[in-house]
Amino acid sequence: MPQARLLVDLPDGPWIADVSREFPDAGFRVLTAVPDDSAGFALLRLTARDVDAVLAAMRDHEALAEASVMTRGDGVATVRIETSAPLLLVAAKRSGLPIEMPIDIENGVAEVDVTGEHERVAALGKRFDELGLEYELERVRQRVDPVRLLTDRQQELLLTAVDLGYYDVPRQSTLTEVADHVGIAKSTCSETLQRVERTVVREFVDTLPTRPIDGAAASDTDAEPAPNRPQYHS
Repeated sequence: MPQARLLVDLPDGPWIADVSREFPDAGFRVLTAVPDDSAGFALLRLTARDVDAVLAAMRDHEALAEASVMTRGDGVATVRIETSAPLLLVAAKRSGLPIEMPIDIENGVAEVDVTGEHERVAALGKRFDELGLEYELERVRQRVDPVRLLTDRQQELLLTAVDLGYYDVPRQSTLTEVADHVGIAKSTCSETLQRVERTVVREFVDTLPTRPIDGAAASDTDAEPAPNRPQYHS
C-alpha cells in the first residue's frame, strides 16, 4: 500500500500556524486528534526554549478555545486543546483518508503522513486546495509489512539471536551458540543472518527521506545550498 508524506504550508489564521511561526524554534507534535462538526480536540506535545511564552500565545489566540496543560517538564509540555479551525482534520474527513498520527508542525509547516490508494491521496490534495492549503508531496513509498520481509525460518533465527544477545554491544553470545540453540550448522547460521541483515538494512535505507546519488554525496564545496522553503502546490 503506498504511503505518502505531504508538507502542508498552513495559512495564517489557525492558531497552530500563527503560534508556530511566532516561535519558529518550537516543535508541536499532535499525538491524537478528533474532529467534531465545528471544532477539533487534540492532545499535543510542545517542545520549546520558553514553554510558558508559547502557552501564553496559544491561550491568547482567538481560534483556540481551550489549552489545558496535562504534564510539564523542562522545555516540554503535554497540552489538551480545543480549536475552532482543525483544517487538516476537516480535509482528511472530506477525502475519506485518515491522517496518521503523530503530526509534526514547525514554523507553520505540517508533516502529514497518509497511507492509501493514489485516488485517495489525490482526493486529500483536492480538499487541501479547497481549504486554501498549499502543499508539497515530499515522498511516496510502498509500505511493506515487516513480517513479509523475512521467511518464517529467518524470523525465528533473528529473534533467537536477539534473545541470546548476539546483537548486544558487547555481544552476549557467539555465532556458534546461536547456531547450536536452533540446531543448525554454524555456516548456515552465518549465511542466514547475513541475508536477514541485508534485507533489513536495505528496507531501512529505502525509507530514508534522502539518499546520495550514485553512492556518493557531494562535497561541502561542490554542494549547492538547499532552498529555505520548498515549492508548494496550491
